[in-house]
Amino acid sequence: MTDDLEDFKTLMNAATPAPDAKRRAENLNQAQKSFAHAQGLQSGARPTVKRGPIARLTEGAKSMLNVLTHRGALTATTAIAAVALVAILPQTRNYMLNPSPLPNDERVESRTKTEEADQDSELSFAVPDSAVSEPVVEAPVVMEDSIAPRSRPNAPSKIQTGGLGATSESYSSSGLIGGSQPLVPSPDQRVVVLAPEQNTEDFANADTNPLKVTAEDPVSTFSIDVDTSSYSIVRSSLMRGQLPPKDAVRVEEMVNYFPYSYPAPESDVPFRPSISVTPTPWNEGTQLVHIGIQGALPQIEDRPPLNLVFLIDTSGSMQNTDKLPLLKQSFRLMLSELRSEDQVSIVTYAGSAGQVLEPTAASERSKILNALDQLEAGGSTAGQAGLQQAYQVAESMVEDGEVTRVILATDGDFNVGLSDPDALKDFIAQKRDSGTFLSVLGFGRGNLDDATMQALAQNGNGQAAYIDTLSEARKVLVDQLTGVLFPIANDVKIQVEFNPAQIAEYRLIGYETRALKRDDFANDKVDAGDIGAGHTVTAIYEVTPVGSDAIRNGPLRYAEQAVSEGSDEIGFFKLRYKTPGAAESQLIQHPILLGQGAVTENVEFSYAIAGFGQLLRGGEYLGSWSYADAIALANEAKGEDPFGYRAEAITLMRLAQTLSQ
Repeated sequence: MTDDLEDFKTLMNAATPAPDAKRRAENLNQAQKSFAHAQGLQSGARPTVKRGPIARLTEGAKSMLNVLTHRGALTATTAIAAVALVAILPQTRNYMLNPSPLPNDERVESRTKTEEADQDSELSFAVPDSAVSEPVVEAPVVMEDSIAPRSRPNAPSKIQTGGLGATSESYSSSGLIGGSQPLVPSPDQRVVVLAPEQNTEDFANADTNPLKVTAEDPVSTFSIDVDTSSYSIVRSSLMRGQLPPKDAVRVEEMVNYFPYSYPAPESDVPFRPSISVTPTPWNEGTQLVHIGIQGALPQIEDRPPLNLVFLIDTSGSMQNTDKLPLLKQSFRLMLSELRSEDQVSIVTYAGSAGQVLEPTAASERSKILNALDQLEAGGSTAGQAGLQQAYQVAESMVEDGEVTRVILATDGDFNVGLSDPDALKDFIAQKRDSGTFLSVLGFGRGNLDDATMQALAQNGNGQAAYIDTLSEARKVLVDQLTGVLFPIANDVKIQVEFNPAQIAEYRLIGYETRALKRDDFANDKVDAGDIGAGHTVTAIYEVTPVGSDAIRNGPLRYAEQAVSEGSDEIGFFKLRYKTPGAAESQLIQHPILLGQGAVTENVEFSYAIAGFGQLLRGGEYLGSWSYADAIALANEAKGEDPFGYRAEAITLMRLAQTLSQ
């Protein structure tokens, strides 16, 4: 399959006319005539943007000097200008800054008066003398005063201090008032302390899964994961022109972001595993064991009534356009998917928690939307108090046969109330066991506490997603709403045992934060991931057959001999799950054979994404495989792409390729 971008370039080149030198010369000649004509007309003169009494005075003096050429007239006008300067300079001291340094303990205040058109900013700045030799600084403003100035959300908030080859700039209520010299405050000005802009993002991840020797450790156990937030965070970083932090890349979440068409389950089984073993794109001496799980999709009209509590972070950190405003738009989309028998309540938290909308039927759309529209950002973040109140509201809505869920929407900046995170996790786990689940939606960047959000969602048996665009909101809250809110299986665990007679080494790609102990697999008290209606889950192992040149670990002198040399199995797959509400798990198991399954576009595209994610994390096991190889494989396996998700992924690969150079 050809590259879409190359096809587009070919079409553009074909549509572009050949250059016409004669036409270019005619246009240039006409432009020069027009310019010369305009310069000879008074109306053609360029308008000035200078303002203020000093600017007007200098312009007037310049006009007189241009008109008057007699020596006596020049002498007279010069004298007039000198007298005018003597009269004006005392009046301009409010515009000038005292160059004398200030004592360290002295604070000053300034109220400059300016043109009415610029009075909506009300921000003034002062730079201490010690900042003269500092480099350019861009930071939010913090006033060391009991009265904070009112400012526009998008008002300028930077100071550039003079250094070598730099100019000093300061924004006040009148706009730019600085010159080419460093600004030093006078004793009647207020000192403004600039707080450096900090990135407090925290991501939940661990070191890349190591390569394991099968004879020493043949069993791999992990909890399934249907979260997708990592892919959206990666996309957000790349679209900002930055490679994502390595800890933000969870390969399994990138792979599971995409829908795959795996064989559907039959009869009453909630899902069906499909296993294939194929050559590795990035290593000729290894094989990839691809495990795809397709969840059943029940009839939508048969779903039970839904009780939703929107727990919305309205703290000051949520005021950016990609946070609370996007959150409101996202929930608007979700409301269109609810039914009249569904109920919605809204709880907010910022400093303290509060219920802003009592349980309301989804059919009362205008009432719910009005409550959303009234929300504003401000205050600190009392996350624990908000969660406790949201669960109280959810419990009041519960009735037999209904599904109740709390949806936490936040940037993750929990700075108040989380004095005991472990106690909070236990609290959420108790509510989970009572039937109320917790899903987490992340918004915005800069202070995204992904680690806390992941912990809350995993303990609450819910999905964690990151919403960076309205399109992503539609994907999560409209297209995949049934899967997000209606689980078909709980505590789903996977365990694979590899045959040391056939497989020398193996490694699990991703799922670092979902690893379980071997004995956790059969322990029904250990919590694990859930699968929602219609969800697909993908897991990939890279395995090295015995005798391959790709084996990295040499044999041990005293290693035990393999006990299954006559078997054709390279491994054995086991899966445990609970039906919703059940206390005991059920077991599904299948052997894994070399050459099993088929190489489909779904399988190959998942390999391309798995390779892409590994490249973003450093590509420790990829050898010379590159972004170009990932792009080529993704293009070949793109197949049908009705929503454009796969085409978007290829675009992100291209961005990462460019940014990594």
